[in-house]
Amino acid sequence: MAQNYPSKPVRMIVPFTPGGSQDVIARLFAQKLTESFKQQVVIDNRGGAAGLIAAEMVARAPKDGYTLFLITGGPISLAPALHPKLPYDPIKDFSPITQLVDTAMALIVTPALPVKSVPELVALAKAKPLNYGSTGNGSISHLTMEAFKHATGINVSHVPYKGAAPAMIDMLAGQVSLMFTSTASAAPYVASGKLRMLAVAWKKRSALMPDVPTLIESGVKDFESTVWVGMAATGGTPQLVIRKLHDELVRALQAPDMQSRLAPLGAEPVGSTPDQFAALIREDIARWVRVVKASGIGLD
Repeated sequence: MAQNYPSKPVRMIVPFTPGGSQDVIARLFAQKLTESFKQQVVIDNRGGAAGLIAAEMVARAPKDGYTLFLITGGPISLAPALHPKLPYDPIKDFSPITQLVDTAMALIVTPALPVKSVPELVALAKAKPLNYGSTGNGSISHLTMEAFKHATGINVSHVPYKGAAPAMIDMLAGQVSLMFTSTASAAPYVASGKLRMLAVAWKKRSALMPDVPTLIESGVKDFESTVWVGMAATGGTPQLVIRKLHDELVRALQAPDMQSRLAPLGAEPVGSTPDQFAALIREDIARWVRVVKASGIGLD
């Protein structure tokens, strides 16, 4: 059966509602797999509960490769740090295939804030009360700011929102002073002067905003926070199927038309091996567990 894979349509579960950047990424790869496999790859959007609903569906699916998971850090590496009991095992219940892309988080502030660098922001935050927005309790933007607070010794107040759109609306209105968000989300507002980007939380500068320094360049030692996106199958899926999927996904990732479509999303192509992707997931879980313990956050 593995040798003839796929012999019927494949379902790709996406832990987001339609229209967002991760959903766009999912649809790009679903189209490529449909073309190469000559079998339809159908998108199944299962947003809600920070990705836990989608993750549980994949974990309980048959181990045959006909259920794929557009996997992100939320339900896989953030959830174990925040929830002592999950309805799935983030390591055992999924078979990593490849990390598709990496997207940097960016530190943005309102133009009304009299700072133009990370050291200036840190000094201001130590001198007066500031608040920050996030895309929700336990989100990557929330935990990245908590890690930043711990790394710099500042204390800014958290204002959680129910998603990126309402958080950005209040950011633009000046209701919150700073926030971590994806470079792609912030770039249009930064280009128009409505927001100011102080740094990106990456090991290198973002191609979208090459003039903006990294947090490491700005004096925050070893600080990185990225939104990685990859593909996984249900744990125990035959390795022959995993290899087929890996090879086709990496081939799709290397196509010039795919890279040109990913670039405006701030998505850096990766194409790791299954073992490399599994190692990244384990490291990411351990890192966010440390952040949550240091900040005292807990959702359960």
